[in-house]
Amino acid sequence: MKNQRCNTELLKKIAQRIKQLREERKVSQDTFFIDTDIHIARIEIGKTNITVSTLDAICKYFSITLADFFSTIE
Repeated sequence: MKNQRCNTELLKKIAQRIKQLREERKVSQDTFFIDTDIHIARIEIGKTNITVSTLDAICKYFSITLADFFSTIE
């Protein structure tokens, strides 16, 4: 089995964007977990290589599209 690709800089930017969305909406990590069953604390550290499906679920929770999510990431 091949090693999974991991772009640490991109992961950090995604983690920062997720944390920004969560804090703007005043949602705690515990509330987010209860609502979605996703451990966002692990993701916000920026070391977890999340799937596109998980990111899609996060975006849906915050009522934004994937395009909107990535529009602010440089």
